[in-house]
Amino acid sequence: MGLSFALEVDAPSDLAYDERRADALITVTADSAAGSSAQSPSAEILIMDRSLSMTGHKLDEAKRAMWAAIDTLRDGTLLAVVAGNHEADVIFPASGGLARVDARTREDAKLRVAGQLPEGGTAIGTWLARARGLFDSVESPGTVRHAVLYTDGKDEHETPEQLGEILASCTDRFVCDARGLGDDWRYTELLRVTEALHGSAEAVVTLSDLAGDFTRLMREAQRIVVPRVYLGLRLNSRFELAFVRQTRPVEAELTARQQRGEETHVPLGSWPPESRQYQISLRVDPHSLAVDETLRAARITLHAEFPDGTRGPCAESAAMVVRRRSTPGFGIARSPDLTRVENERELGMAMRACADAHLRGDLERADRELRLALGLAESLRDSARLGSLRAVAVDGPDGRPQVRRDVARGRILGIGVDSTKTARRLAEPHDLPPQDAGSPRNAGSPRVCPRCRTTSTSPTAKYCEECGHRFGDAGTADEPMDAL
Repeated sequence: MGLSFALEVDAPSDLAYDERRADALITVTADSAAGSSAQSPSAEILIMDRSLSMTGHKLDEAKRAMWAAIDTLRDGTLLAVVAGNHEADVIFPASGGLARVDARTREDAKLRVAGQLPEGGTAIGTWLARARGLFDSVESPGTVRHAVLYTDGKDEHETPEQLGEILASCTDRFVCDARGLGDDWRYTELLRVTEALHGSAEAVVTLSDLAGDFTRLMREAQRIVVPRVYLGLRLNSRFELAFVRQTRPVEAELTARQQRGEETHVPLGSWPPESRQYQISLRVDPHSLAVDETLRAARITLHAEFPDGTRGPCAESAAMVVRRRSTPGFGIARSPDLTRVENERELGMAMRACADAHLRGDLERADRELRLALGLAESLRDSARLGSLRAVAVDGPDGRPQVRRDVARGRILGIGVDSTKTARRLAEPHDLPPQDAGSPRNAGSPRVCPRCRTTSTSPTAKYCEECGHRFGDAGTADEPMDAL
């Protein structure tokens, strides 16, 4: 198969007497298998936005990026190029389908990209549907299917519901990375695409950076070895699955489900050698559990698609074990890793709330959310997101951070996109300001959301995990929602 997988479960076993939720962190690590050097067959679809807004220098730089991507692909890769506006045309190969990359087809593809002119509107779902049809024509099992798209505009020629239906039909069919150019696209649309299709999203503020970014994307795509991996969950009958969420290296709600007998399979996308982390949450009626009884809440198994197209286990299974304690409200110590994951999610929500407020012109709200996000990023020592926030911040007249009044809209969109990227490198202590002694760190009762009545898992939660309401706001209406 080319990769060796390992599965690790971190789950606090003790549940408070009245606890209705059990959580676990699952770390999946894929390493290159010993003695394996074979490359998986791959199919690549490059999707270029040729809408009318791509006039002039913008389209020139996009063509350079497409040429760079084509030049980076290794010989033998199956390739198609889709040019999209309010429609989606396969401009390479001329006969439709996909063509194998060699010296001749590479030059043909670049010539067809060069001939594109800007016209029409934007329909991202239509582009993805065309890519899905092309990938479906690939008959070879075990083929890695990867796409990349860029856009400079909003998805205005289809409804959000239509985009959602297309994304659901593309999930587990291929993976897709997405890039936003300039300052007139919606970061929430890009995140919808990459969350459903297990890709990465980036804001490209400087157009000349796109060619280097596409080159890197193609190199990363060629590292993919296993086309499809699944998290298999077999639950005890007393538990229900509340959610599965990827927490590293990018946060994403994993909503797709496949029932395989008594086991639920959750698609995890395609895999190169790397490590990813997931959070699963189970609902339970505490009165269905006997006090001090140790039982298995879930059996967790990792499955992969093998080169012949079959699916089977690829790592040792692990159990999620729980025990209900006898004292109501027992002060169960939370897993430090689960606590960090919840704090990282709150950081992302604060960043999106900042971006949303700024984009609708509510600068006072944007400043407030920026300060909250900066505090969370500093506390987590999240150097990447801290850097993104500091790039748009300046000290205001009162000495407190505020969003720069001259900040480019593209930078704010970048804050929205970067909000889902969890820390890869911790900041050094000397890079961080002293902790505010007045920060709310006192333990207390969990908070109840006034909007949806969900109880928080932490007494210091800043946002409702379910609906995104910011605790402490006076009202419950017209508040920024979690953008994911």
